[in-house]
Amino acid sequence: MNFLNGITLLLVYQLVGEVAVRLAGLPIPGPVLGMVMLFLTLLIRGRAPAAVDQASSALLSHLSLLFVPAGVGMMVHFGRIAEEWLPITLALLLSTIITMVATALIMQVTSRWFAGPLENGGPGDD
Repeated sequence: MNFLNGITLLLVYQLVGEVAVRLAGLPIPGPVLGMVMLFLTLLIRGRAPAAVDQASSALLSHLSLLFVPAGVGMMVHFGRIAEEWLPITLALLLSTIITMVATALIMQVTSRWFAGPLENGGPGDD
């Protein structure tokens, strides 16, 4: 019963996000807004309820099954993908490079921010 309560809560947040996006005309997917609202709720509470923890763990353990529809969709549209292989390849390569550079820069900035200025110099400063 705990799993059922958790999955119901997750689906309610998804539904609320979907309704909010449609009513407000926001340019983001409803489930994304629902996930942000769930995150804020969990942040305020400080912990996840046991039901949500159990449901999310069960969903994550079967995450690979969610790639099946995407694979089927690729096979259905294989002809179009074959015709448009160059722009698709360039988009994938450029987005990967941009993501890696952005991640590296963000990591450097946050590392410096969390480390703060060293007091009394670094190691080896005598």
